[in-house]
Amino acid sequence: MSLIAENLLSIREKIETAAKTSLMNQGDVNLIAVSKTKPLEAVEEAYAAGQKVFGENKVQEALTKFRDLKDQHSDIEVHLIGPLQTNKAKEAVSLFDVIESVDRPKLVTALIKEMKKQDRWPDCFIQVNTGEEDQKAGVLPKELESLIDFSKEQGLPVIGLMCIPPVDEEAATHFSFLYELAKKHNLSCVSMGMSADFEKAIRFGATDVRVGSSIFGQRNKI
Repeated sequence: MSLIAENLLSIREKIETAAKTSLMNQGDVNLIAVSKTKPLEAVEEAYAAGQKVFGENKVQEALTKFRDLKDQHSDIEVHLIGPLQTNKAKEAVSLFDVIESVDRPKLVTALIKEMKKQDRWPDCFIQVNTGEEDQKAGVLPKELESLIDFSKEQGLPVIGLMCIPPVDEEAATHFSFLYELAKKHNLSCVSMGMSADFEKAIRFGATDVRVGSSIFGQRNKI
């Protein structure tokens, strides 16, 4: 068994255990293997070990890595987990099955335009800047309701919320906050938790966790 396969097995076992002890158990937890900066060979190794869902944070890198791979394997699902510029909406809609970083009306408008043009409707998460950090993407909590309403009016298929907690604050506070926001707005999916804290995120209601370095090793600098 390869190292990536061993890591995936370990992560899945931890996910199962965490889900059993979850305070807000929502059923199955979706593992997103974050393959950003990792070579195609690593993705293929993970796929061979049974992993079908992957996350990338840059549109161009994802196109290079997954365009042909998705033609070969129709069961692969790719999530965009990084910030999206409106001028990349066309490429994003064409490739990604889920876009987790919707955070402003202008992006909603750009995505809807492309979805209608391509007749392709990837599910979307709204990214919430729960820590209200100036340098971080995501809609501010006080502006979330307005963005959800606008997204629904435009026809964007919003299924959940996503967050990345501040590194210097207790993650559980932000996980609980995001879960309650999703519940308030009748959204069934909550994407939160990474390699260092995905088990905690599951206990606080995560339906999707984004794990990279614990599967593929430390991220390459690019």
